[in-house]
Amino acid sequence: MELWFMGTNAGMPIAERNVTSIVLRMPQNRGTFWLFDCGEGTQHQLLRTPFKLSKLEKLFVTHLHGDHIFGLPGLLSSRSSLGVTAEMELYGPPGIRDFVENAFRISDSHLGYPLRIYEIGEGEAYRDEDFIVEAAALDHRIECFGYRITERPRTGALRTDWLLEIGVPAGPLFGLLKSGQDVALEDGRIIRSEEAVGSSLHGRVITVLGDTKPCGNAVALAKDADMLVHEATFLADLAEKAGEYGHSTSIQAAETARKAGAKRLLITHFSSRYKQEDLAELESEARSAFPNTEAATELKPYSIPRGNVDDNRQ
Repeated sequence: MELWFMGTNAGMPIAERNVTSIVLRMPQNRGTFWLFDCGEGTQHQLLRTPFKLSKLEKLFVTHLHGDHIFGLPGLLSSRSSLGVTAEMELYGPPGIRDFVENAFRISDSHLGYPLRIYEIGEGEAYRDEDFIVEAAALDHRIECFGYRITERPRTGALRTDWLLEIGVPAGPLFGLLKSGQDVALEDGRIIRSEEAVGSSLHGRVITVLGDTKPCGNAVALAKDADMLVHEATFLADLAEKAGEYGHSTSIQAAETARKAGAKRLLITHFSSRYKQEDLAELESEARSAFPNTEAATELKPYSIPRGNVDDNRQ
């Protein structure tokens, strides 16, 4: 799994940075990607990546400010123009349905695929056999949500080489061992499933927060996260301004990561007052409170590795 930032600027695009949108590349066996927010220019940025709109499975919107949604009607329309017929799901705060449907109605646009729109509240937004997505309200000027994506744990790999070496024939016995059952061989030996299967793999946790001041729900959503994406609109010297506009400073983002026990922090949503060379200062300031911090770079993959369930997650 990987995160890719299609935009890291706040409010409006500048020459060096686009506005907010984040790709979550799903595991290889799934072959799809999810999108979090869709600011203006998102589909242009996607053209510079390996991601194809035909593989866009779900889109989650944090809130209805323009720098997070103005790219949405165009992207959805382009997905249809490309001939994609696979269903897509859109999740977001109340009002997202009106925004999309009115944009299509006024522009006389039509989709050639089913679009399922879900207006969310706090709690579980989505689940399947592999992932659970939870949402909680943040502290911004309008209704805004953060998302916690939890991957379910997976059993470890079957130790096939070892099993063949000790005389276990490939076939149905392998399946039984993989499913957690012990098996008896013809010579009377008992092979324990716990010996035949490698260490289980913990489910990764990715937290993507929308715009927010420091708040309890941000910490709760980010608890023990493998990766936390948090806005850092301003440096600490503008903390009063950040609070007035419902935003966070780089230090405040780092303090949220520290309180939550997150493993890694990516800061984003930088004010237009900061040029690209200024982001090192935002990053350095955040690292003073949470060392494993990086200022997100657009169109760069950030890998989210999987570990064993008994790994130290501090």
